[in-house]
Amino acid sequence: MLTSKQCIELEATYGAKNYKPIPVVIHKAEGVWVWDPEGNKYLDCLSAYSAVNQGHLHPRIVQAVKDQMDTLTLTSRAFYNDRLGPFLKKLCDVSNLEVALPMNTGAEAVETGIKIARRWGYQIKGVPANKAEIITAKENFHGRTSTIVSFSTDDVARKDYGPYMPGFINIPYNDLKALEATITPNTVAFLVEPIQGEAGVIIPDPGYLKKALEICRKHNVLLIADEIQTGFCRTGKMFCFMHDDITPDILLVGKALGGGVFPVSAAITRKEIMDVITPGSHGSTFGGNPLACAAAEAAIDVLIDEKLAQRSQELGEYFLTKIKAIDSPLFKEVRGKGLFIAIELTDQAGGARQYTERLKELGILAKETHVHTIRLAPPLIIQKVEIDWAISVLTDVFNT
Repeated sequence: MLTSKQCIELEATYGAKNYKPIPVVIHKAEGVWVWDPEGNKYLDCLSAYSAVNQGHLHPRIVQAVKDQMDTLTLTSRAFYNDRLGPFLKKLCDVSNLEVALPMNTGAEAVETGIKIARRWGYQIKGVPANKAEIITAKENFHGRTSTIVSFSTDDVARKDYGPYMPGFINIPYNDLKALEATITPNTVAFLVEPIQGEAGVIIPDPGYLKKALEICRKHNVLLIADEIQTGFCRTGKMFCFMHDDITPDILLVGKALGGGVFPVSAAITRKEIMDVITPGSHGSTFGGNPLACAAAEAAIDVLIDEKLAQRSQELGEYFLTKIKAIDSPLFKEVRGKGLFIAIELTDQAGGARQYTERLKELGILAKETHVHTIRLAPPLIIQKVEIDWAISVLTDVFNT
C-alpha cells in the first residue's frame, strides 16, 4: 500500500493543480468516518460537498449497485432499460414535480435547466430568437462549465476563460427588489440557490424563495432552484424549497442523489415546460444508465426510510447551538440550516485554512470556503455522541 506521502507526491507530479486539498489521503470510509493509509481516523464533516448525505458506503446503496452490476450497467438512451422509469417516478414523487431529465453531474443538470428555460422562453413565452435572459445571483456557484462560469462572480473560477456566454444578469442575493427591477420581457428564468453553499452557507431572509416565486409568476418567468448541495435532506427537509412551502418551476439535483456511490443528476419540472425538449435536442450517453438508476433509487429510499430529513433538522439545531456556545473571539458569525453549517471567522483570525488544517490534525475533516469561512456538513447519519466529540475538538481549536 502506498503511504500518504507517496500518494500526495504522485498527484502533485501527474495531476493538474486545480485543487488545493487538505493534506490528508483518504484510503477507506464507513458511515461518518474515514481513514488514511496509516490507519488514522477522521470524522468527515464535508460529505464530499453534500454528496454523501447517507453516509459513506451505505450498505443498501452499495448492495443495490452490486446487484445491478451483475445484470446490466449501460445501454445508452438509444434503447429503453428497465431501471429508468421506476427511478424517474420516484424522483418526481419526492420532488412534487412531474417529469425529469437525467444527467450525470451537477453542472450537467444546471446546463440542462438553462437549455430548458431558454427553449421554453422562445417556444412558449415568445421571446425573440437569441434574446433570452436568465437572472442569477452574485456569489453564486452552479458549476464550472464555460457557460456557467460566464455568470460567476468568483474571479478565481472565471478569470481567463472568456469570451463569456451572453444572456445572464447578476443581481445581489436575497434582494427581491433587485429581482423585480431586473426582469424584462426577455427574461425567461431566475436561477438561484435556496442557500448559497460555496459562498459560505449564506441563508436568505425567511420567505425569500416564496416571494421570489410570486415575482416570477407575476412576470411569467421560471424559477429554477439549484438544490444540488441543499437537496436530499441536507437542510432538514427533503428539499430546501419545502421550508417555504412552494415548488419551483425547475428543480436541479445531483450529489446526494447518487448516494456517494455513483454520479447522478437531473433537471425536474412540469410536463408543459419539459415538452420543449424533443428527440435529439438534448441527451447524454450515460444519463439515466441502469447502474445510476439503481444507486439513486436506493439513495432516495435510505433518505426516506431512515428519516434523514428529521435527523438533519434535529441534529443540525443541536450542532449549531453547541457551536454558538463556544466563546471564541475568532468567531464572526455561526449560521446554518439543518446539517449545513458555517463558521465565519473574523479578519483578525488570519484566514480559515490554518484552522481546517489544525482540525485535520485533531481528527476532523472540514474545508474552508471564501478565505474566512469553514463549512461543516457531516453525513446525516451522524450521532449526537459524534457531534459532542466534534464540539470538544472545535472548542480546543478556537479557544486556544
